[in-house]
Amino acid sequence: MAPIPGSGLAKGLAVTLRTMTKKTVTEQYPDALPELPPRTRGVIGLFEENCTVCMLCARECPDWCIYIDSHKETVPPAAPGGRERSRNVLDRFAIDFSLCMYCGICIEVCPFDALFWSPEFEYAETDIRELTHERDKLREWMWTVPAPPALDPGAEEPKEIAAARKTAEKLAAAQAEPQEGES
Repeated sequence: MAPIPGSGLAKGLAVTLRTMTKKTVTEQYPDALPELPPRTRGVIGLFEENCTVCMLCARECPDWCIYIDSHKETVPPAAPGGRERSRNVLDRFAIDFSLCMYCGICIEVCPFDALFWSPEFEYAETDIRELTHERDKLREWMWTVPAPPALDPGAEEPKEIAAARKTAEKLAAAQAEPQEGES
């Protein structure tokens, strides 16, 4: 059976009329900011104090968009008679967000928790060359990173916190003993 001439046009107009009567779902973006989920992935923030310049993030990045420069410094011995140590000092940490595909591999492989997802998403630039953000900008985004979710009430305490608590209790007990003997 041959289609009736103009039936396609009638179907199209029917769809148009049906959608014209519904409420729009378009949000006027700059005027009305979207409500994002709490742990939204926006950009990558750098907690510079935790970075040991191990270069794992740069090596594992599939896009090679992380640039790290460092130099070695000699640290004096901690105790008399000890030997000097050398440590890496971060000179440059930059991420080229024009290359980044936001996979999060760099955050996952960082053993020292120096990289985090920030919910910040308004960082557009007019020139693509300005999308390489240096450590100062990455550090600014670190303050927008939400706190991790609370532990489950029935969960075990992390071993690091338990060890730190025991050490603190021993120090407090050691300091309390001489004060009791003095009185």
